[in-house]
Amino acid sequence: MGRTRGWWRRKSTPAKVETYTRWSFHFFGVTEILAIGLPAVGTLGPGLGGALLGLVAVHAVACTVTVSRALDWTRGRRPQPVRLLWTLAAVTAVIAVTAVGIAQRGPRGDGLDATASGVFGVVLVVAAGVISLGVRDRRRVCAIVVGFSVGAGAVSFPLGTSGPATLLTMLGVFLGAGFLAFTAIFSVWLLNAVYELDEARETRARLAVAEERLRFGRDLHDVMGRNLAVIALKSELAVQLARRGRPEAVDQMIEVQRISQESQREVRDVVRGYREADLGVELAGAQGVLTAAGIHCEVTGETAGLPGEVQSALGWVVREATTNVLRHGDAGRCGVALLVTEERVVLTVENDGAGPPTTKGGSGLAGLRERLSAVGGTLEAGPAGGDVFRVVAEVPLAVAEVPA
Repeated sequence: MGRTRGWWRRKSTPAKVETYTRWSFHFFGVTEILAIGLPAVGTLGPGLGGALLGLVAVHAVACTVTVSRALDWTRGRRPQPVRLLWTLAAVTAVIAVTAVGIAQRGPRGDGLDATASGVFGVVLVVAAGVISLGVRDRRRVCAIVVGFSVGAGAVSFPLGTSGPATLLTMLGVFLGAGFLAFTAIFSVWLLNAVYELDEARETRARLAVAEERLRFGRDLHDVMGRNLAVIALKSELAVQLARRGRPEAVDQMIEVQRISQESQREVRDVVRGYREADLGVELAGAQGVLTAAGIHCEVTGETAGLPGEVQSALGWVVREATTNVLRHGDAGRCGVALLVTEERVVLTVENDGAGPPTTKGGSGLAGLRERLSAVGGTLEAGPAGGDVFRVVAEVPLAVAEVPA
C-alpha cells in the first residue's frame, strides 16, 4: 500500500488526471464482463453462457487496447489507430449479430432473450464510446453514434425482431452511445486542458526568470554603460596628451583609475542587490503565487527588526520551498511560520502532498544549506507524517559573530 501511495504521489497533476481517465475507460471492459458476461453463465449455463462470456471478454480486451492507443494518440505519442478502430467496429458487429442470432434461433429457455439482448446492446454502446476517443471531429462522433443506432436496427429487424422492439433498441443504443461518446469527448478535452495549464504554469515561471535576467542586464548596462564611455574618452585623451608630452596625461589616467574603481563598486552593489532576498517581500510573494495556483497559503510571524543577513538567507529558503511546492507536488495547503526567539529565528514551511525539494533546475537543498551555513544556520527537510512535507530553517540572530 505504501508503494502504491508513493507511486501516485510522485506523479504530476496532469499525469494523475491521465491515469484516472485511462483507467476509467478501461473499467468499461471490466463492466462488460461483470454486467453481462458472468450473468450469462449463471443464466444459460456453462455451454451457451460460456460462449457469450468468451465473446464479451474478447470485446472487452479489444476495447481496452483501443482506449490505450486512442489516448496515446490524443497526447501525440502515437499515430491515429485507424486500423484498430475498424477492427473494434468489425468485432462489435460480429458479436452483436451473434447475440441477436442466439436470441432468435437459439434454444428456448428462461432468460435467453434478455441475456442476448443485453450483450447486443452493451457491446454496441461501449464500442461507440471507445471509438469516439479515436476521432477528433465532432461531426464524425455524431456520425458514429447515429451509425451504431441505425446498425442496431438494421441487424435486429431482419432477424425477426418486432418493429416497436427494434425502435426501442435503436433509441437505447442512441442514448447510451451518445452519453459515452460525450463522456469521451469531455474527458479528452479536460485532459488536454490540464496539460495546457501545466505547460502555461511552466511558461510563466520561465518568463519570470527571463524578466529577472532582463532587469539585471538593464541595471548592469545602466551602471557600466556611462562609466565605460567616460573611461574610453579619458583614456583616448590621456594617449593624445602623452604623445605630446603633456603632464596632464597622468591626471587623466588617475581619473580613469578612479572611475574604474567606482564602476567595480557599483557592479558589486548591483550583484549584491540581485542576490539578496528580502524576507517580507518573499513571504508576500509566496502567498500570492500559491494562492493564484489554487493552494491555500497561511503566513504567520513578523519580519520587522531582523538583520539583513538573516532576512536574505531565510528569503532564499521561502523562494526555493515555494518553487518546490509548485513544481514537485500536488499540495492543497501550505503553511509558512516565522518564530523569533531571543537567540534564533526559525522558519517552517510545510505543505500537504508536496514532494521533497530537488536540485534539478535550481539551487536545491545543497544551495540552501550553503547559504544558511554562511550565517551559522541549519536546514532540515523531510516528511512530517502523513502527506505533510516540512522544511525547517534556523538562523542565529548574532550573525555578526559568525565567521565568514
